[in-house]
Amino acid sequence: MNPIVTTLVGWVATDPRYVVGPTGTRLTSFRLATTSRYFNRDKNAFEDGKTEWFTIRTHRQTAVNVKASIEKGQPVIVTGTFKTHEWDGDNGARVDLIIDATAVGHDLAKGIATFSRATLNVDTTSDDEATADEATADEATAEEIADTVRSVLATN
Repeated sequence: MNPIVTTLVGWVATDPRYVVGPTGTRLTSFRLATTSRYFNRDKNAFEDGKTEWFTIRTHRQTAVNVKASIEKGQPVIVTGTFKTHEWDGDNGARVDLIIDATAVGHDLAKGIATFSRATLNVDTTSDDEATADEATADEATAEEIADTVRSVLATN
């Protein structure tokens, strides 16, 4: 059977949840909301379509990177393998749409992001001073980049 590989553009709807399994396998998951837009010719305006909800799952080092990078409310692009999970809930049969992500990134059509190369097998659960200093430096760098982009856009 060939897997269904898909790319989604949407918004992170829940805080990413990071867990380490009994064998040390790392997993980060979050919910993604994506809403289609279409042009209504009768109203001469764009309208929102139905919002679709997906559970995004990442594993191993990608899970660590997503935990350190993605927050609720941010626009993202996700590529991965599509699956469904069927289960019985209180209101009857339910279906969860799942993407086992191979790539997750911020949607730069909606904002500015910076990139930092991750070292392998770095666990982001510790809050040491060096990490805090690096985060402050990264925030300053991101703000400098944003100011530069704004000034270039203002002159054009």
